[in-house]
Amino acid sequence: MTSTAVITGMGVIAPTGMGASSHWSSTLAGRTAIGPVTRFEAERYRSRLAGEIADFDPQEQGIANRLLPQTDHMTRLALVAAAWALQDAGVEPEALPEYGIGVVTASTAGGFAFGHRELHNLWSKGPEHVSAYQSFAWFYAVNTGQISIRHGLRGPGGVVVTDEAGGLDALAKARRQLRDGVPMVVAGGVDGSPSPWGWVAQLSGGRISTVDDPERAYLPFDEDASGHVPGEGGALFVLESPESARARGVRSWYAEIAGQASTFDPAPGTGRPSNLARAAELALDEAGLGPGDIDVVFADAAGTPELDRAEAEAVRVVFGPHGVPVTAPKTMTGRLGAGGAALDLATAVLSIRDGVIPPTANVRRPVAEYGIDLVRTPRDVPVSAALVLARGHGGFNAAAVVTRQR
Repeated sequence: MTSTAVITGMGVIAPTGMGASSHWSSTLAGRTAIGPVTRFEAERYRSRLAGEIADFDPQEQGIANRLLPQTDHMTRLALVAAAWALQDAGVEPEALPEYGIGVVTASTAGGFAFGHRELHNLWSKGPEHVSAYQSFAWFYAVNTGQISIRHGLRGPGGVVVTDEAGGLDALAKARRQLRDGVPMVVAGGVDGSPSPWGWVAQLSGGRISTVDDPERAYLPFDEDASGHVPGEGGALFVLESPESARARGVRSWYAEIAGQASTFDPAPGTGRPSNLARAAELALDEAGLGPGDIDVVFADAAGTPELDRAEAEAVRVVFGPHGVPVTAPKTMTGRLGAGGAALDLATAVLSIRDGVIPPTANVRRPVAEYGIDLVRTPRDVPVSAALVLARGHGGFNAAAVVTRQR
């Protein structure tokens, strides 16, 4: 069986829009969805901005009342994204073999807001006020479980926890399941649940911007780069083998995931370089493509000078100076944890579909010495293949090559 996985459905839920169409139109317009935190009182914290999804009502989106007490905000987002992906793919789970659909999601830390609330109840009111659902609602694998239960998906399940690289790593695990004969997998990442507990944990890493201007806080590859802004959301996909898709009458699909790779960086202080370039090269090799075949790179875009410099170097190693257009549309949403790379991959798919590279918003002074062709306004060019890069805190690297249907 081919190693190619085809994308037959997508569910996108992001600060830039609920649904692929809304997200795409906002992204092409360069509309920044970053603003002051509203989920909790953030004035006492050094960082006060986030990329939040506005006007999300879980009941309006079809989440049953019985699920509300047992789910964190990010799980509700994931349930909606999964339902949209299945609907988009024209999938009726009950019409497929009982164990024919698997689920693989990525997470950074699970339902932090749910856990924060229950810890508050514990210390302020006592143990009898802690919800029984705390036993699983905070858990990093909860999205996989709730999606499986809601849709009766009894195929192989899994979760990966590799921070921002997780969205791509979940897709890689799903592709392995397809190679093992599973007909279909729902996979990707939806993440982020702003709460004081989670906020303090992120601030301790020292990579969050403390700038209060939403248009100046997150500026990857810019002279004024000072960190990133956290956000929430992501994307889930229906992945199939081409054989599975054709067997149920599908003749065309969004795109193909033609190559993927993951690497791990050396320990800090060793003086050895990042292995991000190696991940990109391995993904290209699996796809059977060379650097000249890639039309755009969707950057990880950490937003700190040290990490931006390392990523720019990796891009130059693979493609040469100014050798390929590079974009970072996550400047409009913030970094979404495990949902970030999944959203980037969905945006890359839309870029291939419409022949336009979306912009990197708000960057005014790209660092010249980085030697990359940073796309700052929409660029109308044919896009047949895109490379998506992602890095997770602690040394995780991931790369995926997505191509037009071949």
